[in-house]
Amino acid sequence: MPRKPLASSLLVASLAAALVAGCGGTLPIKRSRDSQALPSIDRDATESTLIANYLDTCLKVARGTPAEQAEVLANVSNDYHAAPAPSKVLRYAMVLSTPGHAGSDPVVAQRLLREVLASPETLLPAERALAFLQLQQVERQQSLQADVRRLQTGAERATNERIAQLTKRLTTESEENTRLKRALADAQAKLDAIANIEGSANKRPQQPPEGRKP
Repeated sequence: MPRKPLASSLLVASLAAALVAGCGGTLPIKRSRDSQALPSIDRDATESTLIANYLDTCLKVARGTPAEQAEVLANVSNDYHAAPAPSKVLRYAMVLSTPGHAGSDPVVAQRLLREVLASPETLLPAERALAFLQLQQVERQQSLQADVRRLQTGAERATNERIAQLTKRLTTESEENTRLKRALADAQAKLDAIANIEGSANKRPQQPPEGRKP
């Protein structure tokens, strides 16, 4: 009988130890989750700042004076050629794809954006999204420019064909007018000849009828 309280005490002690161990085991997990959440917030802030820098660079190129535009382009180009890291490639492509400045080159920008998106793991998620959206915009611009060139070519072709038709028509009408003038001159010459013949006939003296004497 006296062993039962001892056994009960041991059981209670074991449960208490398990609970303490369990609580102790869960606390580090909670701290681990919190420690994992903090860098996520920092990464989001870093990406937001990075994207803001990309857009600020493009804005300077779009709205700056020609001298400011040339300076921004030179700096970005030098950074790209010195060490073509993915972020620098993206920044250079963003500047080249921005319209409104002398250094704009959407063809090269399109190539660079495709190259950097070929290795998406080298970019931050926000950078990948920015590169993808910028590539879509560049491709739309290229497509629109191709449509404009096609329309211009078609308009020039239609204009040239119209000019050729009018030239041919004028040439035909000119030849017809020349032919009509020649025919009119021939007809006038014939009429003049007939008039001359009739005039000569009228000028001949009248012969008296035979059997009469004057």
